[in-house]
Amino acid sequence: MIDTIYETVGNPQFLVALLAGVATIAAIVTLTMPLLQRDKLALRMRSVALEREKIRQRERARMAAEVARPTIRQQAKPFMQSIVDRFNLRNALADENTVAALRMAGYRGQAPLVVFLFARVTLPIAFFAVAAFYIFGLGILSTQPPMIKWAIVLGAAYLGFYMPTILVKNRVQKRQTSIKRAWPDALDLMLICVESGISIEAAFRKVSEEIGSRSEYLAEELTLTTAELSYLSERRQAYENLGSRTGLDGIKTVMTSLIQAERYGTPIATTLRVMAQENRDIRMTEAEKKAAALPPKLTVPMIVFFLPVLFAVILGPAAIQLMSQ
Repeated sequence: MIDTIYETVGNPQFLVALLAGVATIAAIVTLTMPLLQRDKLALRMRSVALEREKIRQRERARMAAEVARPTIRQQAKPFMQSIVDRFNLRNALADENTVAALRMAGYRGQAPLVVFLFARVTLPIAFFAVAAFYIFGLGILSTQPPMIKWAIVLGAAYLGFYMPTILVKNRVQKRQTSIKRAWPDALDLMLICVESGISIEAAFRKVSEEIGSRSEYLAEELTLTTAELSYLSERRQAYENLGSRTGLDGIKTVMTSLIQAERYGTPIATTLRVMAQENRDIRMTEAEKKAAALPPKLTVPMIVFFLPVLFAVILGPAAIQLMSQ
């Protein structure tokens, strides 16, 4: 039996027939596999669409919950609203720049605008009353002429009128500084997410969750952008809104690049890689500029504080010896 098997396996005709059969089966499998294989692209696109719909529903539910929950930022006091409407302060003191500044400061909606206008009307009166009480009531600056007293009182009222604007500008500067420092790291995280195969909406959502420890303001803006990508009809509008809310040229450039990448079919990962490197270079350039400006700033403290101590240490022993002699 074993000898028969050896003879059969060693028979050249059997080997040729066996190889011909294997080649025939391989050819049949090769020709029929494309017909039997499922469309993976359609499945992937369907999964992406389902994931986008889940994100849209989740963000809509979250925003609906936030709208249903009354907060100080969303609702203004009735007496503030009545004063603003009675004196028509929206047309007198507010414009598009005011609304944009409030948006960049993180105050969205109509309630912050009402509070801002109410403060610009009431703070000058309050500052004027306090200054007049201290100067004329308590007799402070009694030796000064009345003209100077009234100038100080009017200056306090003028300061009260511009105090809300100053506070909003400081808030905007604080937010922009925090966002600017964390933006290159956010781009790197977004690049990793996009290269791993997830959609840009999921990338924004994931980065907003991870970047919160670095900058809570950037996490807030990215979360809002994720929601806008879910329910806005055009993604371009969501990108432009992110740039206008932050007011930073670096973010506006990245958003413009993303819009062009989606319009012309450029890979988003390539765009994010280039933009991340550019933003890191910009941050490094700003750090080098601050380091180069440090020596001139230290000149005055060195002259005022360090040199007198140095002279005292050097000349102190000689002065003591002269005094003893």
